[in-house]
Amino acid sequence: MKTLNVKHGPQNVSNIILGCMRMPALDVEAAAKMITTAVENGINFFDHATCYGDDGEAERRFGDAFKLTGIKREDIILQSKVGLQFERNEFDWTKENILSNVDRILERLQTDYLDALLLHRPDLIFEPEQVAEAFDQLYTSGKFLP
Repeated sequence: MKTLNVKHGPQNVSNIILGCMRMPALDVEAAAKMITTAVENGINFFDHATCYGDDGEAERRFGDAFKLTGIKREDIILQSKVGLQFERNEFDWTKENILSNVDRILERLQTDYLDALLLHRPDLIFEPEQVAEAFDQLYTSGKFLP
């Protein structure tokens, strides 16, 4: 598997990213097998979002399954997205929402940090200062390691 280095971001990223939106369709054992098979084939980047599954179910399933794999956390790259409030059918890119979303993401994924964090479908109405403050706070706290 070819890899690339993201400038100011994760290094040795697989050219293929495994999207985890459909993870809730798998039981924990099948999800663990999918993760293991991906890593055995050189895929080390897993994409998540707060709105994948009911109440972050995709992240929760991944976290439960990853524990079964024996793969080291530092051997994979976890990315998630914030901003889309699926249950309210709205977007919220405020500092408070970003920070609280990341705390819930980390809890569901059962990890201490994310390697990559994206704004989910940003538009012109978000305030860049709030996003920057949130990302700075996440970085200095060790919850986001670009």
